[in-house]
Amino acid sequence: MSRRKGDQLPVAEPSSTSSLHSDPYASMLSRFHAAAERLGISTDEIQILSRPAEIHIAYLPVAMDDGSIKVFEAYRVIHSRALGPGKGGIRYAPEVNMREVMALAAWMTWKCAVVNIPYGGAKGGITCEPKKMSTGELERLTRAYTRAMSEVFGPDKDIPAPDMGTSAREMAWIVDEYSRLHGGNFIPAVVTGKPLELGGSKGRVEATGRGVTTVILQALQRMGRRPEGLTAAVQGFGNVGSITAKYLSQNGIRVVAISDKTGGYYNEGGILIHQAIQYRDTHSGVLDGFKGGEPITNDQLLTLDVDILVPAALEDQITPHNAANVKAWLIAEGANGPTMAEADSILNEKGVTVIPDILANAGGVIVSYYEWVQNRRGHYYTESEVQERADNTIKQAFDDVFTRAAAQKVSLREAAYLIAVEKAARALRMHGKY
Repeated sequence: MSRRKGDQLPVAEPSSTSSLHSDPYASMLSRFHAAAERLGISTDEIQILSRPAEIHIAYLPVAMDDGSIKVFEAYRVIHSRALGPGKGGIRYAPEVNMREVMALAAWMTWKCAVVNIPYGGAKGGITCEPKKMSTGELERLTRAYTRAMSEVFGPDKDIPAPDMGTSAREMAWIVDEYSRLHGGNFIPAVVTGKPLELGGSKGRVEATGRGVTTVILQALQRMGRRPEGLTAAVQGFGNVGSITAKYLSQNGIRVVAISDKTGGYYNEGGILIHQAIQYRDTHSGVLDGFKGGEPITNDQLLTLDVDILVPAALEDQITPHNAANVKAWLIAEGANGPTMAEADSILNEKGVTVIPDILANAGGVIVSYYEWVQNRRGHYYTESEVQERADNTIKQAFDDVFTRAAAQKVSLREAAYLIAVEKAARALRMHGKY
């Protein structure tokens, strides 16, 4: 695969000062401190923004279908409300832990700041295995979580949304339970990502994947490259990965590899994405056994000889150990934190352009903001209105980040952090002394 000189967007000079971090929160802090130092923000502001504002932990006893009681550990972290109420999803997964939720909450602060929507950052999680739980057990768990966090949540305080392991169904249970606990009046603005029948927004389901594709196309335009004929690999085939793959294909980019937690598939001629989505939806939500490509591992997918790589699965997938083997020249982070901080300098040195997570996957929170606005106003947009507004917002954010990167000769990730941290620090100053 050839790359012309000047094809890539601005990249940073490689750094030799980072030490290996083993968790996503450490990676977030590394990038935050680098931005804070470059901006020269005060020690007070660094102390505040480097820590969560609030951490809430609850142990939820839930009646299981077999009559037993199981206690689940649950979290809600508010990283910052400097720019507005907390905003962030709720994750149900067996690997959920405090450090992960803290990192995800901070990334939400930076993400909302980068795309210029008036939210702070928050995140929630419950350590559980939702695929092994019945609908009744999940509903009882979700309602117990809502009761535990009923004074944390609120349309002007903290607004949850779906994340890994949750969906519009869980948001419906949350809004119902929260409304019961607060006088019985229906309060749809307490969560986003709801079913349309309960005040959800059109365009929400595809918003994140559509946003990832939009910033990829923006980057290609800046590079002077046409999408037709380019190849892509997408790691993760949940909502974000599958929708991104669908939109990439529709824009002439050949998606040659896809994967989920059960493994990956490679087809040089291109994966038929609609078939893969249909297969997943009729096979317990996984790709296991898919016949549309040659089986590969998730690790192999990351180092395929493709133009574009979209890591849309979990944190810490691109590491100092495999970054040198990445052959894609454009990476768009569909997941939160898929690249360890220590891998940044390796990718920069190779001339790889990385569209960072806090920009690339912000389409979901942008449309969540529109849902919240619609709930507050009682006026609802058409799907085309939502898509047009979201496209314009993320395109403007990309242009802002690109301009900052070019002006200061830094990578897109560094530029995004500079914009976000500067905005949050400025808001803290405006709030006044503590």
